[in-house]
Amino acid sequence: MATLSVAAILAENARRRPARTALVEGDLRLTFAEVWERARAQAGALAALGVRPGDRVALMAPNTADFPHAYYAIVAAGAVVVPVHLLLTAEEVEHVLRDSGAGLLLCHPAQAGTGAAAARAAGVRVVALGAEFEELAARAEPLPSYVGREADDPAVVFYTSGTTGVPKGAVLSHFNIVMNATVNAFDANDLRSDDVALGALPLFHAFGQTVSLNSTWRAGATLVLLPRFDAAKAIELMVREGVNTFHGVPTMYVGLVAAAAEAAELPALRVCVSGGASLPVAVLERFEAAFGTKVYEGYGLSETSPSATVNQPLLGTRPGTIGHPLWGVEVEIARAEVEERIELLPAGETGEVVVRGHNVFSGYLGRPEETAKALVDGWFRTGDLGTKDEDGFLRIVDRKKDVIIRGGYNVYPREVEEALMRHPAVAQAAVIGVPDDLHGEEVCAVVVRAPEETGAGTDGGAGAGTEAGSVDAAALTAWCKERLGRHKYPRRVEFADDLPLGPSMKVLKRELRARYAE
Repeated sequence: MATLSVAAILAENARRRPARTALVEGDLRLTFAEVWERARAQAGALAALGVRPGDRVALMAPNTADFPHAYYAIVAAGAVVVPVHLLLTAEEVEHVLRDSGAGLLLCHPAQAGTGAAAARAAGVRVVALGAEFEELAARAEPLPSYVGREADDPAVVFYTSGTTGVPKGAVLSHFNIVMNATVNAFDANDLRSDDVALGALPLFHAFGQTVSLNSTWRAGATLVLLPRFDAAKAIELMVREGVNTFHGVPTMYVGLVAAAAEAAELPALRVCVSGGASLPVAVLERFEAAFGTKVYEGYGLSETSPSATVNQPLLGTRPGTIGHPLWGVEVEIARAEVEERIELLPAGETGEVVVRGHNVFSGYLGRPEETAKALVDGWFRTGDLGTKDEDGFLRIVDRKKDVIIRGGYNVYPREVEEALMRHPAVAQAAVIGVPDDLHGEEVCAVVVRAPEETGAGTDGGAGAGTEAGSVDAAALTAWCKERLGRHKYPRRVEFADDLPLGPSMKVLKRELRARYAE
């Protein structure tokens, strides 16, 4: 069997571009040779702690230099990384530690309270990143190189956000991650070794880890870390460091559009990638107008390493779509209601998005039944509904579980959100189904007003104005009524100061459903 390791991404840069700046965080600037030296020293410390190839090591850290150092140390030691979401409670972290069988938790001091409590409950050893881990690394013998692993050996176990119940560990192999980083860097977008990328997406999440960290380094480019995303600070940092590559989720693009108006100077961006959730076309247009650059929207899941499709310069781009499959990956539309086999549908029909290729995970850790449900006839069933047009462009319609069935008709929240986002007074919108005695479910829109809109009343009558400062529920309902079919427009509009976001910056619709179900 062929050997392959994610650690090669860093090791090869240390060999080919030792003096190139690899990592910037605040005043810290490290070359590829320096990052690899630190990772080998820390891998030596892990070996001294008794970590053996195949062992699972949990990693809980924000976007500081500690994360990539520890991440590459774990894979260099031949162990498996179990990234821990930073917004989890101690009980949720304990579940991740127990379920993954991790024997060690590397924990950043900022997460010490939650991490230590979880580790104590799970009976797992904790080592603090920073001074404690560095001291262990200084005393240990650094590894001369990385431990060879078989290509199909596990490299990372990502815990899915648990929208459908208890979080499950998706097992990704070295082959999955190295291939996804490689095709992201060289086939999907034209990344170059003199590029500078902003690492603002959480690195514990698949999108940040593969697309920001691993793909950037696979191209030999520089990663500038931003520990906490703030749009105005992100713009300043991008200008200061000459960042030309940005990866973000829709909420980040919304923030950058708002902050651009106040910024003294904007960065000269060349490659901008959006993923993690559907990017409203109105936001894409506003961003492209403000920053003078294209946004390439893509799609993926933890189970697909994560990238599955993206708008690619080579294949043409189309706003509102997720582009074409990555090199070596097939993405098709299958009949959603047929669970036991895959029945592919012709172009133009709506069904479940299914994926096969080098990016598809090995399965859910210790859950053979869940794995068998997800991997059918060699395809991964995503749980997302989509369409594919005659030109091969894919479009996500919605999550299978988010579809609203109103009076027997399917309503796709994404379509209603797109209409709402075109209103000048709307900054963000999330559409959910709420129980209704007459129709079974009713369409409910939860709206965050654009900045100049806050403070407006929410109970205006029919025909209320839409100018700044006066938009109300009736005005937004009327707006949607003009643009959507009769069964689709929201009968109920609620206003909120913000939308609840999960650790990966996605809107938590289950929380909204619970809040507005009354």
